Amino acid sequence: MRRLVLASNNAGKLRELQAAFAPLGIQPVTQGELGIPEADEPYVTFVENALAKARHASAASGLPALADDSGICVAALGGAPGVRSARFAGEPRSDGRNNKRLLDVLHGEIDRRAWYHAVLVFIRHADDPQPVIAEGSWHGEIALEPRGDGGFGYDPIFWLPERGCTSAELDLAAKQDLSHRGQALRTLLARLPEHW
Repeated sequence: MRRLVLASNNAGKLRELQAAFAPLGIQPVTQGELGIPEADEPYVTFVENALAKARHASAASGLPALADDSGICVAALGGAPGVRSARFAGEPRSDGRNNKRLLDVLHGEIDRRAWYHAVLVFIRHADDPQPVIAEGSWHGEIALEPRGDGGFGYDPIFWLPERGCTSAELDLAAKQDLSHRGQALRTLLARLPEHW
C-alpha cells in the first residue's frame, strides 16, 4: 500500500476517503497520526486553503498529500459560512454548536437554499508545481430542525428535497454518491493516474 497524508484530522472525512482509495492500493493516514499540527487557513477561498493545507502536510511528512477545504454556503447569508463553516460558532469547534447557530441565524428566513462545496487538492510533494484540483457542489436546503445521526458537520440540517431526508439520514454509500466531496473525489481519482 502506498501512503498518502490526509491534511485533516476529521474522522468522517478519513472514513470516506479510505473507502475510495483502498481499491487503488493507497492508504490515507491523517496528519495527526504522523504528529503534524494543523495548518493555518487564512484564505477566503476553498481552493487557497486546501492548497496551503496540502503543502503543509506534505512538507512535514515527506509524503504525497491530499487536502480538502469544504463547507456549507447559504444563499440568504451571501454564501456564508463558507470557508468558516467549521468555526461558525467559534472555538472550540463543535458540529452541534455550528448547527444550532446556523438554525438561529436563519430563524424566520424563507429562503433556505444552501449548498455544500468541496475542493480537493492532491500534490506529489510540497513544491509540486502541478497540483491536481477537483471541485464539487451539492445543493439542498437548511432544514428547520436536525434529523438523523449519520455523517458529520452540517449533515443533520442539510435537507435534500428530492430525497425527503437530511444528509445525516443517508447511508455512507448514498452520501458518497451524491455529495460534494464524492463528486470532487471521482474527478480527482480519474485524474490521479496521470499524476502519480
